Amino acid sequence: MTTRKFKQIVSSIREIGLIEPLSVIKPDPDAPGFLLLDGNLRVLALKELGQDTAPCLIAKDFETYTYNHRINRLSTVQEHYMLRRAIDKGVSKERLARAFNVNLSTINSRINLLHGICPKAVELLQDHQFTPDVTRHLRKMKAARQIEAVELMIAANTITAAHADALLKATPPEQRTDYKPPQPEKPKGDPLEQIVKLEREMSQVQEKYKHAEENYGSELLNLVVAKGYLKKLMENEAVRSYVARHASEILEQFELVLNTVSMEEAVEQAEREEGSNEVWSAEQTLPDGSDNDAP
Repeated sequence: MTTRKFKQIVSSIREIGLIEPLSVIKPDPDAPGFLLLDGNLRVLALKELGQDTAPCLIAKDFETYTYNHRINRLSTVQEHYMLRRAIDKGVSKERLARAFNVNLSTINSRINLLHGICPKAVELLQDHQFTPDVTRHLRKMKAARQIEAVELMIAANTITAAHADALLKATPPEQRTDYKPPQPEKPKGDPLEQIVKLEREMSQVQEKYKHAEENYGSELLNLVVAKGYLKKLMENEAVRSYVARHASEILEQFELVLNTVSMEEAVEQAEREEGSNEVWSAEQTLPDGSDNDAP
């Protein structure tokens, strides 16, 4: 009487009455009473609920098996359809929970048992017993993988939540419904703000370029005049000697300025050096002691 099964029977009889009659037999025609063949838990539940009478099936033969062995139990999918029909006819979920002696969340899980399961997988599970946790794992797979997983569980005769969870973990990511492909990295910050900042920097660069372009001629002229003046100044031996004695570091800077050439002068100097290198390499290719008049 402390088992979960007994408590479910008590709750079911209290809510909707006795569904399956008791099975009895009269072993002795002259005896006043009957012998109970099947329904011991139901008799105890009726006594606990204070009921004195119950419908019975009277057997004519004293058979060795109980009548429960001849009953086809509802499969999990059939139970789901039964609950759905009961709700459609107006039975509340609370009353169903009381009848089955379970909480409301269990009723909800059995009502939503096949949500997200493809029809082919439902057809394969039609005649089997399993817990709602099995379909919870199957729901995370795509249709083709659901069918494959159900076939594997039926072949192994283990339609359990642990087996379904193992198949889910072995499922490739592209065959799972909860798989999300990696998204490309988004630029940090607001894109509009970055565009505005880039335009501001470009405008500043353009202003600096225009300013340099406007002042290029005058600044170049000043530099050429200053270089010419400094060249004449350093050609004076007295000035050069004085600067070398009292400020040798300034003399080094003056020499750097004097040795600086313009872009045109640098190109001409490079061409002259390249031509002289070609002449020198041609002379090196002549054999030693050769006569220029020789054929």
